[in-house]
Amino acid sequence: MPKGSPELTAARKEEIVNACEKLYQTMSFKDITLKEIGNVTSFTRTSIYNYFHTKEEIFLAFLEREYDRWNEELVAIYEENDELTREELADKIARSLENRRQLLKLLAMNNYDMESDSRLECIVSFKRAFGASMRNMQNLLDKFCPEMSKEDKQDFIYALFPFMFGIYPYTSVTEKQKKAMKDVGLDFKYQSIYEIAYASLIRLLCCGEKVRG
Repeated sequence: MPKGSPELTAARKEEIVNACEKLYQTMSFKDITLKEIGNVTSFTRTSIYNYFHTKEEIFLAFLEREYDRWNEELVAIYEENDELTREELADKIARSLENRRQLLKLLAMNNYDMESDSRLECIVSFKRAFGASMRNMQNLLDKFCPEMSKEDKQDFIYALFPFMFGIYPYTSVTEKQKKAMKDVGLDFKYQSIYEIAYASLIRLLCCGEKVRG
């Protein structure tokens, strides 16, 4: 780590992650290189190694920030509502996921690569943000669904988080993919992030109970 104030180090790392996010709008994970990221920052590519050792570490920091942003939304749901029905809670969580398209894209495409090629300290930092999202979800269930058993709440959390890995591929289908599915006779129904998330959330929350109209 280079010498300098913690504030400068944080600012430099933020600039690198911002550059990565900017490139990810138009480029794929495999096509983004440290050189490309360096071209979008105010310092040299070599300087990037003072803060991140691999491209995957930069992306992991990017994913960590996406979880931090989602956590802010989950905390807001908790703090801004005195009570919510299960349908209302499902609606708000689904809308929070709809706002985090980048999070869902990163989870679907690159999560394994990011963690496998990052140092332990980077993974630990990321896991803090990930763990906070699980705790925030637990807090929402405790507050708005107190009648759910401890086991049902745990089942909800351990079904929701793996499910999130599959949302993006089902809601961001390319024309080539659509044609391929048509050619093999698959009747694919397009759904938005909100639609697919809400439908699954309400089933998980109701745990087999009949959804109220």
